[in-house]
Amino acid sequence: MRRVLSGIAPSGNFTLGNYLGALRHWVTFQDDHDAFYCVVDLHGLTTEIEPETLRANTLDAALNMLAIGLDPARCAIFVQSHVPEHTQLTWLLESTATVGELNRMTQFKDKGAGQETVRASLFTYPVLMAADILLYDAAAVPVGDDQRQHIELARTVAARFNTRYGDTFVVPEGVVPKAAARIMDLQHPERKMSKSAYSPMGTISLLDSPEDVVRKVRKAVTDTEGEVRYDRATKPGLTNLLDLLAGATGRDPVEVAKGYTRYGDLKADVAEALIDLLRPVRERRTKLERDPAYVTSVLAEGAAKAHAVASVTYARAAEAIGLLRPGG
Repeated sequence: MRRVLSGIAPSGNFTLGNYLGALRHWVTFQDDHDAFYCVVDLHGLTTEIEPETLRANTLDAALNMLAIGLDPARCAIFVQSHVPEHTQLTWLLESTATVGELNRMTQFKDKGAGQETVRASLFTYPVLMAADILLYDAAAVPVGDDQRQHIELARTVAARFNTRYGDTFVVPEGVVPKAAARIMDLQHPERKMSKSAYSPMGTISLLDSPEDVVRKVRKAVTDTEGEVRYDRATKPGLTNLLDLLAGATGRDPVEVAKGYTRYGDLKADVAEALIDLLRPVRERRTKLERDPAYVTSVLAEGAAKAHAVASVTYARAAEAIGLLRPGG
């Protein structure tokens, strides 16, 4: 089976955007791929975060990964920092990537804008992300639309390393779902729905109550035109609602639009579909919270599986680049 790898940062509650844009597809991939999924806690260090918050968010992310339907019998679920090869390979890749390539990373510009000082890790973390991917010889990497640039960097660095030092890495492909690849904020449809951006009425959490979902969808920004049509350029708020309903029901958003003449009817159906979509996630999460020892054991088992693969890849890369093997 082709191997697939993806990860998510422990930066707060998972959102509906995370779920429809990537996480739901993780569940599908575990059936026909050799799947590895990790909480990328090291990426959480690129900005200010309290140690206890980072630990709590990491465990919370693992709980959510299990709640969405990931099965440790069919995939490896682990924490990035529990597999030391991630940071070891990063240094080899930092010696392969260029400053110019990192300067072009738009997320660094966005997250660093307006700050007097920016951590060096915020600048170099795309290389760590490339190491995350390349360690597992992953042919496919399911990502949201906003991660295309990082996948391209991983591909560039892998190809350059292979050219310089011999065939070492699999050059990965990013897999972006056709529907609901980029879910936008309900109050600010010009920006994506994010678990790290503070927008309580614009963000739907995986664990929101049905009442909260109804309230947020009902107050979602649309426009005054009154015509229901799929048009991201001129009707971003309404188009986002159509994307949500399409993603929740497995339909095409353009076709979804043809069934409505009133915004209120569309919002009511969006809320109902989202409540049905999230109900099993919330129920599984409640059960998992009662058994923290199980979650810890899943992460330990996943780290062992990941290390078994990552150690082989790192040893191959270290040999290729010229590092002396332990013992001579």
